[in-house]
Amino acid sequence: MKNIAIIFSVLCMQLWNAQNVYLTKVEKTNDNTDKFFYKKEETIADAVYLGEVEVQGFSKDDALTFSLVYKKAKEIGANTFQLKPFENVDGTPQAFNASNYKVALYYTPKEKLSVQHGEMYIFASSEKDQKISINRKDYIISPRSFLKLKVIPGEIYTVSTKKLLGSTVKIQPKATDDNVYFQISSLKVKPDNLGVGGLNLKSGDIIGLEKSYAEFLSVIYKESKP
Repeated sequence: MKNIAIIFSVLCMQLWNAQNVYLTKVEKTNDNTDKFFYKKEETIADAVYLGEVEVQGFSKDDALTFSLVYKKAKEIGANTFQLKPFENVDGTPQAFNASNYKVALYYTPKEKLSVQHGEMYIFASSEKDQKISINRKDYIISPRSFLKLKVIPGEIYTVSTKKLLGSTVKIQPKATDDNVYFQISSLKVKPDNLGVGGLNLKSGDIIGLEKSYAEFLSVIYKESKP
């Protein structure tokens, strides 16, 4: 009975983490070699709607989810995206559900994309609250959420995880710099694979994120007000 319970538990975990990404609608295709995949701004009027991707099932591996969405988007030449909420019977948008959502895909000419600057995004990636310090001011970021802070060009910003063996980074943005994106990883303890015994401890790392992935996280995570 104990073995059956364990097997059932494993199967439930697999079903919980099962995820599929489908290209559910194709209106047009666009032939381009753009590698980026940015969030579409509401004010952009020249974006061409190409189709939709639907994500079914929840996964903790957001990087994998993004790569699957990105691959589907590039099949039809999309370089920008926008979250498309499901609607209630009365036409109002439903609250975001990380287990099932749609992403509208667009092609936007490069010259219509404006540089986004003056902000710093910090994403939490663990299942627990993350405590960080920015210029000696403490913040707590809940799981699957992010902070968005205004930055002043020329000013130095020190971001620290305030943990044993944690990371600290310093940035000094210029007026023309793009937004900066970081992710705070959780505590990781794993067996040593080098044959010398013990554990490899990795705590509170601060990881720089590429803009396309960061903007994807900004639509599936919840913004935490400082």
